[in-house]
Amino acid sequence: MKFRIASWNVNGLRAIAKKGFFEWKEKEKYDVVCLQETKIGADQLTKELMERKGYTSYFSHAEKKGYSGVAIYTREKPKEILNGFGIAKFDSEGRTVIADYGDFLIANIYFPNGKASPERLQYKMEFYEAFLQYSKKLQKEGKRLIVCGDFNTAHKEIDLAHPKNNHNISGFLPQERDWMDRFQKAGHIDTFRIYNQNTENYTWWHMMTNARARNVGWRIDYFFIHESLKNMAQAATIEAAVMGSDHCPVTLTLKV
Repeated sequence: MKFRIASWNVNGLRAIAKKGFFEWKEKEKYDVVCLQETKIGADQLTKELMERKGYTSYFSHAEKKGYSGVAIYTREKPKEILNGFGIAKFDSEGRTVIADYGDFLIANIYFPNGKASPERLQYKMEFYEAFLQYSKKLQKEGKRLIVCGDFNTAHKEIDLAHPKNNHNISGFLPQERDWMDRFQKAGHIDTFRIYNQNTENYTWWHMMTNARARNVGWRIDYFFIHESLKNMAQAATIEAAVMGSDHCPVTLTLKV
């Protein structure tokens, strides 16, 4: 049986709901849809946003209004839902929701952006390190992890249009890319690269420069799976034709 998952930084759930998001979701019939940057508080959730036929929804909210936030819509109810990974200064920004399906866990994460200031870059690197240690802990417990979301880093030169111009920009800094290397070495596989080694495959484009029309982008949205799940993987795609956000959806299909 196929188990289809989509992940999408929607840059505002209420905004994208007006641009056909639910129609897209219900047409595609994914088993799980993971969203990042929902920008919505618990007091702003409506029935329309929460209660979708055939799906159960789970949200993690930032303490700061209109900021960050992640959500999962799922056909199969998970055995357990975790909001965050147990560190208050990270969990308070509503960046993580983890669904336990028994055979595997799906961690839906909106990793921090480090561009705003040196302090935010430090926060991003600390978040990265804390999550890496958390993933290793899950591995020791025998858990198999799928990690999806906006990582806010292009891993290799193939993953952005102008690598030479961006070596000093957060999102392509050596220390950020080094963390991606270490995350892979800890047993996590970049699923898109199993199937596609081509250039010009991006998931985010700068909105103010008409970059999407020119396909001048960055691949910063990923599905990573633990190596023990590799035989279950069947496909991984970038859905660049799907509009509505400055990011596009990425997908993973498993055989379960």
